[in-house]
Amino acid sequence: MLREFRDFIARGNVMDLAVGIIIGAAFTAIVSSLVGDLINPLIGLVLGGVDFSNMYFVMSGEVADGASLATARDSGAAVFAYGAFITAVINFLIIAFVVFMLVKALNKIKDATIKKDAAAAAAAPPPGPTSEQLLTEIRDLLRTR
Repeated sequence: MLREFRDFIARGNVMDLAVGIIIGAAFTAIVSSLVGDLINPLIGLVLGGVDFSNMYFVMSGEVADGASLATARDSGAAVFAYGAFITAVINFLIIAFVVFMLVKALNKIKDATIKKDAAAAAAAPPPGPTSEQLLTEIRDLLRTR
């Protein structure tokens, strides 16, 4: 049983998946920083200097005017944090776009490799006759004499 588990883990697909998950987690931190530190401030400028990630409205409870989202949540009030949701959507769109670009680049490399292999195969001279074909021709020539 342990040997089967070891063989399963050592398979390429499982290892590729593990590496992908680790890289994905690190990539998520980068994208979160990109959105939180670069994109949200730009959107905030467009919206008149408003902190985009702190946009919310109180559904029930008491929150001081101008309080941050964290303060509103800590006060126990029910808040509708649409800014946090929009930030998550922006994160998703950025990640999806980057993954799209990576897949597109990998497909372009793959297609170039396939075209190169096809060109090399087309440029190679056709293979000569096999030994069996030559022997068959010699036999047939000898029979006709």
